[in-house]
Amino acid sequence: MKIQGLLVALVFCAPMVPAQEETLDLNNLITAGREWAKDNVDDRVLSALGNVDEAKVGQFLEIFQKDLAGDRVLDLAALRKQATVFLPLLESHPQTQPYARWLKTRMDYFTVAETLRQRSVPVTPTKPTKPTKSTKPVTPSLPVANPSAEAQRQVWREQLAKRPAPAEAQPMVPRLKSVFNAEKTPSQLVWLAEVESSFNPSARSPSGATGLFQIMPATAKNLGLSLRPEDERVNPEKSAHAAARYLNYLHGKFKDWPLALAAYNAGEGNVQKLLTKHNAKTFDAIATHLPAETQMYVPKIDATLQKREGVSLAQLRAPRG
Repeated sequence: MKIQGLLVALVFCAPMVPAQEETLDLNNLITAGREWAKDNVDDRVLSALGNVDEAKVGQFLEIFQKDLAGDRVLDLAALRKQATVFLPLLESHPQTQPYARWLKTRMDYFTVAETLRQRSVPVTPTKPTKPTKSTKPVTPSLPVANPSAEAQRQVWREQLAKRPAPAEAQPMVPRLKSVFNAEKTPSQLVWLAEVESSFNPSARSPSGATGLFQIMPATAKNLGLSLRPEDERVNPEKSAHAAARYLNYLHGKFKDWPLALAAYNAGEGNVQKLLTKHNAKTFDAIATHLPAETQMYVPKIDATLQKREGVSLAQLRAPRG
């Protein structure tokens, strides 16, 4: 196994480094990672890491993404140190840089999760289990509930309060707003590209979402974007037209921008199932049941729009026409 592949695999697979360790010893990291991977990672996946290339590193990033897809927002805080170590490795190799751009855009999820964790209140414990003749009463450990959508909006507003817009936004935003206006979509929603990709059209997720607006391959085809011979998702104008049309469609279905954006991130079927299950009509009513990334994604968009445009999602108009 080449050293680049080994580093990418083992840094990601290695167990969490204790907080008091400010520096990492490479030999210890590799040894710990090899032992952990041997016990916890499928041999077929490990054997696939011969050379560092997009497909093989993508396998490991997909595992990483599955943690974001879990339903426990506060658990994301524990991933921060691993992600901080993992990111420079992705950035250092041209073939993994698209994944690095995807991950870098999401690094603040870990910071916000930690802030939310510190502010969270444990759930009221259940009654202790009744003792038997051979055991003592056992009080269940206190779980911590997912923070509410409003709590997350507040932390995201704090997180973004002093953050400048990405440098790439300045030349792109006027062009993208022109596209959104042409599609009769609220032009403020072009800032979705900051949340999705930091305005970097080459960003790519482990699941295959690509471009400024992180459009999945199947969705791209449905929206009229070609994937071959050139991937039109990396074309800013073409991907903006597609994203705007898709947002209009989702708003038409859910009649609400927070729900439409939740569906953009988690899938319209998943959002509809939760609305039905909980007899709900709003994002806030189902927020804590959504995937962790989606729980954070919609409040982050809301805070981003307030920072960049002085408008909240609730204040956006419906698509025209």
